[in-house]
Amino acid sequence: MSNTPMAANPLTRAVLEIDEYASGLGWDQPARLFALVDTARLRTQEPALAAQLGLADEQETSGLTPIEQEEIPSNQPLDEFLATIAWPDAVAGCALTVERLMLPPSAEAQVPEGLNEAKLAQWVAGHPERQEVRMTVAVLRGGGRDAAVRLREKDAATEVLTGSALVPGLADALAATFED
Repeated sequence: MSNTPMAANPLTRAVLEIDEYASGLGWDQPARLFALVDTARLRTQEPALAAQLGLADEQETSGLTPIEQEEIPSNQPLDEFLATIAWPDAVAGCALTVERLMLPPSAEAQVPEGLNEAKLAQWVAGHPERQEVRMTVAVLRGGGRDAAVRLREKDAATEVLTGSALVPGLADALAATFED
């Protein structure tokens, strides 16, 4: 992705590349799952796939290549779907991009008690301070984590927040896909 900012960390670069890809698709998209593979290993072990992905002539010798997986079933809760995933050894990490509504911390005190998940989602959707966000979260088999969060109202590459602790619950769920 030519517009992806150069980051020092290969995982951050992969997260930003996926964020840019998702941004190009527009908003109101389904969740998307990606395998992260070592780019050098991919070139060596799968040269035809590397060429198909445009990696054969790249100069960089390290990094991670995101490979989008099959569509996530829309009729299954995301946490249940993630619990069914097991990655082969060739996969160094995985990433997920998903859109959600979020509230600022100041709204937590306003949440009515006793709401089930559906009613809570309905309450959040109607809240005047809600923000639509796209979260891209990635984890490595060895424990590395990174995330990018993009607000719909500030939909620009220069406004994307990054950090390893931005979406810890989703990172934990992705990390669990590498546990035996």
